[in-house]
Amino acid sequence: MKKGQVTIKDIAKELNISCSTVSRALKDFPGISPNTRKAVKELADKYNYRPNAVALSLRNQRTNVIGVIIPETVHFFFSTVISGIEDEAMKEGYNVMICQSIESFEREADSIDALMSARVDGLLVDISRETSDLAHLQKVVEEGVPMVFFDRLVEGMNAPSVIVDDYQGAYDAVEHLIQQGCKDIAHLAGPGNLIIGRKRIEGYTSALEDNEMPIKKDFIVECRNGTQEEAEQAMDQLLASGKKIDGVFANNDMAALGALKSIKKAGLKIPEDIAVIGYSDWQFCSLVNPSLSSVSQPGYEMGKEACKLIFKEINKTNTEKSTIKILDTEVVVRESSNKLGVIQPLAN
Repeated sequence: MKKGQVTIKDIAKELNISCSTVSRALKDFPGISPNTRKAVKELADKYNYRPNAVALSLRNQRTNVIGVIIPETVHFFFSTVISGIEDEAMKEGYNVMICQSIESFEREADSIDALMSARVDGLLVDISRETSDLAHLQKVVEEGVPMVFFDRLVEGMNAPSVIVDDYQGAYDAVEHLIQQGCKDIAHLAGPGNLIIGRKRIEGYTSALEDNEMPIKKDFIVECRNGTQEEAEQAMDQLLASGKKIDGVFANNDMAALGALKSIKKAGLKIPEDIAVIGYSDWQFCSLVNPSLSSVSQPGYEMGKEACKLIFKEINKTNTEKSTIKILDTEVVVRESSNKLGVIQPLAN
């Protein structure tokens, strides 16, 4: 018998027994003699027999697979989210299929189609920066496939979500800069079409208002792609304009890195002349010079909570109100914003 893709029919033919006997022996059903059970399992092991997953899924109406769509795997935050998802899924005997949108709406829509064709039991989705048309997501709901959003909240979709408190995280970051003596704080903002970007702008403006500091619209610059190069160019323009700036709150750590490079290029000192804080707390934050302050997000916990919600959706028998779970953030103070020189413990 040829190894690979061996079926129950192949095993039955070699042992000269019925297919039903092979099936019952593999599942340890009663009524099968010990000798027959032993012979079947030994032959199955010899030829690396594996049950037909497609056939099982058709029979059980489940594949025990969850589909996950994330913007990118290289992002430290998303890698920790995936770890949380996989650990929780494994506890429930589920496998995980991961697709990257690379922040592309078209690629996200194609990934949804691919995962739906694979008959996944549920979807965990972090939408791309480009996504505004929700037709592909609405189709998932219409087909009755459970779906949970994480990281980025989606307007117009009645689905459970797990997010961090982006408003409070941004507020705390700006409050920290103010406590360090900053009075003119610029914000390298995220894309305005995403709630996550708008919430961080709201946190930024609220912190200024609560400290009776003016909100200068020309101090808020959208860095839509969130790249280091884009942020560096934006910061170059802010500094070249002659605006008095002594603090920068960046929407993400790559944008903060771009700000650091621009400030150094201009011959200014960090944090003495301009203090900088980012968002997400990538691993490189403690490795750059100066080390980068950032708002830490609980990525692993987010992944676990998103996975728990999808299992609730998969197993629920009645219509329940969609849940939005909000996780806390933490400001991690490092050299780039520590004007006062006060050593503070880092987040775990």
